[in-house]
Amino acid sequence: MARIRRLRKTPAHLEITAFINLIVVLVPFLLSTAVFTRLAVIDLSLPAPSSGVAQLKVNDLQLEVVIRPDALEVGDRVGGLIERIPNTAAAPTAPDVAALARLVQQIKAKFPDKAEATVLAQPDTPYNTLVQVMDAVRAGHVVQGASVVRGELFPNISIGDAPIANR
Repeated sequence: MARIRRLRKTPAHLEITAFINLIVVLVPFLLSTAVFTRLAVIDLSLPAPSSGVAQLKVNDLQLEVVIRPDALEVGDRVGGLIERIPNTAAAPTAPDVAALARLVQQIKAKFPDKAEATVLAQPDTPYNTLVQVMDAVRAGHVVQGASVVRGELFPNISIGDAPIANR
């Protein structure tokens, strides 16, 4: 009888030492050279609830900008409406942000120490419109000496829901 020879194969072993060494070197290098992006964020707060007539000051401005579908209503929470800015004739659905910026600069000239403003928008207000109005209220061109520079007007902006229009 003939003998049958069987080959005995040993299972192959995986050699991963070189790969682990590579990872140990690459991970700290990649983490140290990674660029961490910073997102531009506007800090907002909700408007404070009114705490009664006793807290109101005579010359205290509480600037409010109400975004309506046909106009921007700029006013003082205490003193009432300052000016109603209708939408531009060229784009009847777009607010006149340039006129708002001019008016806010005039208000800032009268109240240089105030930094708070409230922007009130209706639920169907486009996001782009809200951002444009907030930018016009937040910063603008300010005259300093003989030059015109971009400066802060009312940087502390609170947002909220617009009251229902009385018509």
